[in-house]
Parts: sequence; structure tokens; C-alpha cells
Amino acid sequence: MTHHHKPPASTAIYATPPVNAARRSFLQRSLVAGAAAPWAGGLSLGFYLPPAAADKLATDGPRSGAVDINAWIRITPDNQVVCEVARAEMGQGTSTSLPMMLAEELECRWEDVRMEFASVNEHLARNKVYVTFATGGSRGTRDSQLVMRKAGAAAREMLKAAASQRWGVPAADLSARLGEISHLLSKRSATYGELAQAASAQKVPSELVLKSPEQWTIIGKPMRRFDLPAKSDGSAIYGIDVRLPGMLYAALVQCPVFGGSPQTFDASAVLNRRGIKKVVSGPDFVAVVADNWWRAQQAVKSLKVAWDYKGAESLNDASIRSILESGIGEARPMRSDGDFEAAWAAAAATSDTGDKTLEADYFTPYLNHFTLEPQNCTALVTGEHAEVWAPTQNAEATMAEAAKTLGVALQNITVHRPFLGGGFGRRGGFQDYVRQAVQIAKDVPGTPVKLLWSREEDMQHDFYRPAALYRQRAVVDRAGKLTAWQARIASQSLLEKIRPSALQNGRDFQAAEAFHDMPYQLAHIDVRHAISHINVPVGFWRSVYHSQNPFARECFLDEVLTAAGKDPLAGRLELLTQGSRDRKVLEVAAKEGNWGGKLAAGRFQGLAVQDAYGSFAACVVELSVGEKRAVTLHRITVAVDPGHVANLDSARAQIEGNVIFALTTMFMSEINVQDGRVVQSNLQDYPLMQLRQTPRINAVLVPTGGDVWGGMGEPPYAPITPALANAIAAATGIRLRRTPFSQEGFTLA
Repeated sequence: MTHHHKPPASTAIYATPPVNAARRSFLQRSLVAGAAAPWAGGLSLGFYLPPAAADKLATDGPRSGAVDINAWIRITPDNQVVCEVARAEMGQGTSTSLPMMLAEELECRWEDVRMEFASVNEHLARNKVYVTFATGGSRGTRDSQLVMRKAGAAAREMLKAAASQRWGVPAADLSARLGEISHLLSKRSATYGELAQAASAQKVPSELVLKSPEQWTIIGKPMRRFDLPAKSDGSAIYGIDVRLPGMLYAALVQCPVFGGSPQTFDASAVLNRRGIKKVVSGPDFVAVVADNWWRAQQAVKSLKVAWDYKGAESLNDASIRSILESGIGEARPMRSDGDFEAAWAAAAATSDTGDKTLEADYFTPYLNHFTLEPQNCTALVTGEHAEVWAPTQNAEATMAEAAKTLGVALQNITVHRPFLGGGFGRRGGFQDYVRQAVQIAKDVPGTPVKLLWSREEDMQHDFYRPAALYRQRAVVDRAGKLTAWQARIASQSLLEKIRPSALQNGRDFQAAEAFHDMPYQLAHIDVRHAISHINVPVGFWRSVYHSQNPFARECFLDEVLTAAGKDPLAGRLELLTQGSRDRKVLEVAAKEGNWGGKLAAGRFQGLAVQDAYGSFAACVVELSVGEKRAVTLHRITVAVDPGHVANLDSARAQIEGNVIFALTTMFMSEINVQDGRVVQSNLQDYPLMQLRQTPRINAVLVPTGGDVWGGMGEPPYAPITPALANAIAAATGIRLRRTPFSQEGFTLA
């Protein structure tokens, strides 16, 4: 496979052929808290390590004599560069892309770079030196890239300062390249490993000059990923793999009705079983602790628990729809351009002379995160201290939850970070599995306990993607021009539950994204949203509202353009500003997807565009529909402009992963509620798409450069569902206005 690279400073297209280990002990690390150094732009990071502290750590680390240059970089005598990564690795490749940023400015050899996960305890002790451990919203690379680049640049200059001091020459006469500092005039050179000890004592530079994109030799290239070898040979440690001496195992059952709690249960019924150690209850669960998980799980299934449903057992799909319907009528303004109601009334009055009015309702259901690794956490509680091993998207939140559960200071909690077997938002804002594990371990003091949820518990006790109802109206004038568009939306608010301070006068603009910020230029736009209060726990889900709102927006726009007699691509281009990133990425996707070209008999196309998390994405789907509405996907083209590409291979993989994720959810996934509880329980009623159903995927990257670093883990998802629904409409004339498409009998062939 040949990859052609062009500097991201100008628009370039990258298209695929369609297709720790433990760091030193925290006790040692906590002794070397560094002084903060001022950075250009006001960013303050703790870099400096006093020489005495460096001496204490000289024999620690993965290789003898490793020395910290700053909080992010440790260099060994044989020139190995160990990079600390604060963000979580859940398959998206952040644990490689961030070291790439550092290595780019450090000017070391990529083959000499290693990574390990940074310690949240060290982060706390050193005045939050790593800025944040939260990984979500496609921010893993884009919000840390500048910090990592500056860390690499600072270390490079400190190494040059050490060489300058050793040789008695101006630092300006020195160059850094491939892990060496060289003085051209005297033909002297020294490796980073030879200079590391002296470099750690140098003053942190207050000003740094970073490389421009055209100078990059690592960023934007396809680089080997650090996490893949261990994941390929089975040696990677996920939360579910944690093993500790003397460890016990816990299985639990939670109240099947949301918000309920246990009233009574009879522990004596299982305590006499082999291997059963204890039965523990919490505010929302009952757990059995045993010498292996299978015994604990079989015992907890046998427990007779009387639950207090707290009057919430009457909720069902029909009542949820009714609440959303009521919300539509109470939706509050988010955006108001022109006068939609006047335009609608005028068009309705003159419809017999050529003006057209259109209206349609769209609906998206609750969805489960379905991480392949069920929720789990291992905890060891000893007195007022605890150690926690958690597959978490936010180690700081894990620490806070454990401390809150025990009622102790944050410093009393030590958090260990294994790999995550899927996150998608489930393991970030809500740390219920951590709370439960610590509560259970507290009842078995001095013994590590691993809590592992069954798949059924994981399915029925998620923080789901919210259900949403969309009522839209539009006006097309007699010339075929879209002049007015109204969208009224009702859904639950994530911010209301997680960050209520982010609401603006009681309005959740995040819940209406893709509508209140739509890029289409027309005279009259009216966007409204209602926060619906429903007794179903909701949380951030991959691409959040961008996973559902673009479906309603882009499909309704297709309906309008069809009514106006316009081609979906040409019609959108008329509404998009010349030179905008939306327009550019849509044009690239159309070209790469052969939009409007000659297709094989029976094949049809659909497209859509949407921005999210600083990136712009467009999708073209080519498909055919056979007997019994079986859909064969021939090719899916997704073009993404993230501003800059970090790791070329990881970026392509993110596009491909988003396609697979979207196809499963749009055709098969739905969470139903009956009697206050979730109906689905496992793969038999919440299936995943199969490998044979995977289409040819054409992943296209169009980085336009500039100062923008957009996300890659979620933006590609946004246009896929509407593009596919629009293609089905082109093939069959049937407008799909809700997901999953199986509700209308459509299946993946």
C-alpha cells in the first residue's frame, strides 16, 4: 500500500484503498514536585526537577539510570525516551498520537520512544501538572497536542543547554536531531541519554518556538501504535484482566426499575455454598463476594431480593413518547432568524400558486453503549486508604468517586489505569461501577475484590443515549428555493444531570447542536428545544447528540430538496457558504464517492454532511435494496477535515470504526422500556453486525491545516446514518424517519 503525503498547510487528501507498565512508586514521585514554569499564552506546567530529586530517581524506571527531564519525558542512558500519557487509551490511538507530538519537537528517533500511563496521584501531588485525565468528546489528542509539543520542545532546549554548558559553546550554535545534540564547528556530539542528567538541572525555557506543519517529520505520518502488539498477542491488561494475590470476586444484581433500591433479601440462602464469602448491599444493588466470579454470579442470581420501585414501575415506551410529544409544544427558542411563522403562513396561503410547505417527525430511541468489556473495577480498602484498578475514561473522576464513597481525602486513593475494552462515554462522567466496587471492598477490608457486571446488568443499567423527537417544517418557494426551516426538538438533557452550570437560562444548546448552529444559509430559521424529564438515566454516548440530530436534519433536508426537484449535492452546495469547510469536505466526499457517476444497475446513492468537535465530515453511501428490504452496502465513503491529522493510520481506523459502529446502531439497536425497566438483556435482542456485512469503506482525510485540531473519534459518525437513510430513500422512495431501520423492515444483507 502506498501513501502519498502532502503538508497539511494546504488542502490534502489522504484516501485509503477502499477497504507500564508501572511507573516508579508514588512515594518516590511525590517527593519531587516541581516548580511551575510560565509558558507563552499563559499556560503553566510543572516541569522543573531539582538535581537532588533527579539523583534520588536515577536508578528507578524501566531502565537503570532513567532521568526525568520534565513531567512528560524520562530519558535512559541508552537513549530510550519514555513519554507519560495522561489520556485514556480505549482503542482510539491517543497513547501513540500524544507521544508523536512530543517526539516531533524533541527531535528524537521514533523507534526510541516508549509510553506509559501517567499517575493521577502524581498529577494531584504536583498541582495537576498533566492538566486533565478526562478522555471524551474527541479531545484526547486535540486538547493535549499543544501541551505535548511544548513539553518536547522544552526538553530539547534543556538538552541543548546541558551540552552548551558541557562544551562551553553557545546553545544557538547547537542542533538537535535523531536523539543527539551536535556542534558542527567542533564536530562534537552527545546523545540525549548522555546529557539527560545535566539537562534535568537546567532552567525551563520561558519561551518556545514550535515547528510549523511543513517541518513535521512525525506528525501526520502513519506511525506504529504502542498498544497494538500487546492487544494482538493477548498480553494487554484490561480492567477485566486484573489479578492480585488473594483476590476475591463480586457479582451484583441492581434494581431492575430505574431509581429503585433493595428492601429485603435473604443472604442465608447462598452463604452456605462453596466459595461464597459474603453478601453485601448498597443503595441500588446487592452483591455476592466469592472465591471466583462464576460462583458469585450463580449465587447472586439465586438471591430473593424485594425491591422498592418507588413508584417508577409504570414507565414504558408509550409514556416516554407522550412526554416527548408534550415537550415539543413547550420547546424554548435556540435560534431565530427572520420570521418563520410569517413565512409559513404566507406559503400556506399561496400554496396553490407554487409555494410548498413540508413537515415531518423524526425519532431516535435510547441506545446502550455496549462496550465489549462489561463494567468492572477492582478495589482494595485498607483502613482509610484504597487502591483502585479501573478501566476509566477519567482517572481523576475515578479517584474522586472512590474518595467520596469512603469519605476520605483524595490523597488516600491510589488509582491504577489498565486498558479500556471500549468507552464511548460510558466510563467517563459516571463512575457507578467504581462506587460499587469500593463499597463492596470496604466490607472485606484488606482483601482486593474485583467487581464484574454480567452482560445483562450492563445492558439494563447503562446511562443511555437519550431518546429524541424532532418536529420539522419547511417552506420552498415557487422557484424551488428553501426559504424557511423550523425544528422543534424534545429530549433529555445531559448537561442538566452532569454539568447543570453549563445550561444557559435553563436551555441546553448541546442538545440542539447540528440545528441551532446549522451552516445552511436561508432567510428564516427557527430552532427550539425542550428538556424532557424522564426516569431513564442518560449519559454521553459516542458523538453525543451528533449521533442523532444530523439524522433528522440531513434527512429532512433531503426531503425538502427532493420536493424542490434538486439534486441533494447541488441543493446543499447552494445553501453552503463558498470556501467553508462544510462545503469543501462535502465536495471531496462527492468526488471520492463518485456522486452522480455511472452506477451499476440497481445501485443508488445518498449523502450528508455535518461538523462535530472541531472537524467536518461528509459521507456518500452506495447501496442496493433486494427482496424483503435486504440492504447490500457496496461502498461507503467518509471524508473528514480535522484541521490536522495526528497519526494517519489511526485516523483512517477511526473512520472505519465509526462506520461499523453506526451501521450496527442504525439497523439493529434500540433500547425499549416496559414496566419501568429495560427490555433488552444481551446479544440475542441487541445484536451486533457481522463481519460479512461490512461494506467497502473509503476513508478520506482532507486536513486543511491552520490553527484547528479537530477530533477523529466521533466526527465521522455524524453524517453516516443520514447518508444511508437518504440512499435507501433514493432506492425505494421510502423515507426512514426513525431508527433502527429494522422498524420498517430493512435489514443488512
